[in-house]
Formats: sequence, structure tokens, C-alpha cells
Amino acid sequence: MQSQSITIEIPGDIIHTMKLPRNQVKDYLIVDIAASLYKQGILSFGKARQLCKMSKWEFQRELGIRKIERHFEEKDLEEDIDFAFSSK
Repeated sequence: MQSQSITIEIPGDIIHTMKLPRNQVKDYLIVDIAASLYKQGILSFGKARQLCKMSKWEFQRELGIRKIERHFEEKDLEEDIDFAFSSK
């Protein structure tokens, strides 16, 4: 499967009206898109955090800020249990 990317154009006048520092607009929008796609079940947790280039814990924090509950599957539980016992 060939790698493909897309570019989304946002008019400058819209960017100018955003209540964000200009140097934070792109990162904020990427995280917001990733969180929204995760919330809708369109992207997995791993792919959503990959989209915004965040660690597991950073993306989990962003979901918490946005009050988005984590879709927790059995394999996620197993990973958390393994991590909890390996850090003792």
C-alpha cells in the first residue's frame, strides 16, 4: 500500500481569528483532529497519537483535557497490567 498524505487549507483570515498564538495553530488542529477521530472510533488510540506525534501518556492527557473517554480493550488492559508489574 502506497503512503499517501493530504493537505488541508485553512484561509488566513480564519487562522487570524483563532484565539491561539499563530505558532500553535497547526499543532492544536492536528491534536484536535486526532482526538476527534479517536472519539468517533475512526482511528485507534495508537494511530491517533501517531498522527499528532505524542507519547501514549501525552495523548491520554489531551483526551482528558477534552473529556474524551478512552476506548479500553482487553489488550490495553493487558499492556497496563504488564507495565504496572514491570515497574516494581
